[in-house]
Amino acid sequence: MKQEIRQNGKTVLHSEDGCSIPMIFNNLIGKNFKGREYSDYIAFVAIPDMGFTYGKIEYYSDGILVATGEIKP
Repeated sequence: MKQEIRQNGKTVLHSEDGCSIPMIFNNLIGKNFKGREYSDYIAFVAIPDMGFTYGKIEYYSDGILVATGEIKP
């Protein structure tokens, strides 16, 4: 099963391990992190290391849209 996170129509991250992409998606939309922990994760990991930008993201599994969210400043 291929899972991926897309932004602006392009795949930014993908995996077939079945667990990392849903966890990362939840980190990016603020479900797992709150407050300062979230803003630090976005500013110091997601944007410079993973290649994301602020804005809408989409989580796909085997090409089917599962969830949408937003990376917020």
